[in-house]
Amino acid sequence: METVRDSPQDPNPEGHFQFRIIVLRDAAVGKSSLLHCFADGLGGGPDGAATPGSTTGVEFYSRSILMPPTGKAKLQLWDMAGQEQFRSITRLFYRSAAGVLLVFDLTNRVSFEHVTEWYCEAARDQPPAFVLVGHKCDLVAERTVSAEEARHLTATLGMAFVETSACSNLSVELAFQTLAGGIQLAFGQGILAPHQGCDGTRLIPNQSHRQPLAGRVPQERCRC
Repeated sequence: METVRDSPQDPNPEGHFQFRIIVLRDAAVGKSSLLHCFADGLGGGPDGAATPGSTTGVEFYSRSILMPPTGKAKLQLWDMAGQEQFRSITRLFYRSAAGVLLVFDLTNRVSFEHVTEWYCEAARDQPPAFVLVGHKCDLVAERTVSAEEARHLTATLGMAFVETSACSNLSVELAFQTLAGGIQLAFGQGILAPHQGCDGTRLIPNQSHRQPLAGRVPQERCRC
């Protein structure tokens, strides 16, 4: 499934960045609703809006966001299935990721206890930016993981923590903006550099800066 929503015109005359982001979590933590809320502005839950079904394999979303002062970034969001039978597929995407969003359900303690496992699995290929998301923060009475516990874990792992609710559209934008900011910081520190090939970070030139067809140098077709 591909969902695309663009932001206003890119203020950077050279072009815009494209970041490949993978989303990891246990099954049934509400991650698909989170992605729909961010990409489409659609929530799910008791207000009658549709709640997406379970992901099987990999699904794809994208959305462009403004990133002052450098301009615009297109986030390619790869939604990885949480079921064990799909783990071999999701591992193929780790190496090319610029950032990782780790999602757990604040009302499901087991999903929180698996966060370290997901982190260690993805960190072997060393994506530069991680953000931990505690989802369903609107379900206060059913909560089994405290903010203090989650912040202690993120301090240990060296990442940011954001609590969200797709149902109430709480801090969903903040979660993705925080991750994009971490990727932007990696650029500033020289950890990341834009590529022209299949890597997880690319600088896409604006139309006015692209070479005319007659003057272009043939490039090998991307096989990713």
